[in-house]
Amino acid sequence: MSKALPLACVAIAALAGCHNPKGGVMPFTGGSTTYRSTEYSPKTATMIDLRTAEVIFTIDIPPGQELTYDFKEGEGDDPVNTPDLMRYQVSPIGTKFGRLRNSMSVPNAASRRMDVGIRTGPEYAPQPPEAVLRADQEADRPDWWTPAGGPMPDKDGTGNYDN
Repeated sequence: MSKALPLACVAIAALAGCHNPKGGVMPFTGGSTTYRSTEYSPKTATMIDLRTAEVIFTIDIPPGQELTYDFKEGEGDDPVNTPDLMRYQVSPIGTKFGRLRNSMSVPNAASRRMDVGIRTGPEYAPQPPEAVLRADQEADRPDWWTPAGGPMPDKDGTGNYDN
């Protein structure tokens, strides 16, 4: 027996619970769907129950994030009204692998519709906490440069920013 076979089995077992937004090694038509939301194209996804025209799911996808979802037929909580299970996850744009950690029971494919709309933009993604502040941001301005006011710097230029 080759050593490669056990390694391949371990790799398959490790990836069994993972998900690839682009469909993975063997993408197919019934696979997952991903919508990306950017600053100039912020998206909102809404699922409609076509039998009642009721909104059963809506999510504003934040800029810089993507919504990935798929459907599992026959895994819902009610075999008549909501026979399918929708699994979904919002993650940073460009996520290669992950798990669809959220789920809800939904109507079957003939009774549901997912609408994706573009909100009025631009909407800016929040600045990550590890980002360095720019020198011209309000928090970095000297007192004399703010509405509160304060003493002007010395003529030699010392005391402007580095006190």
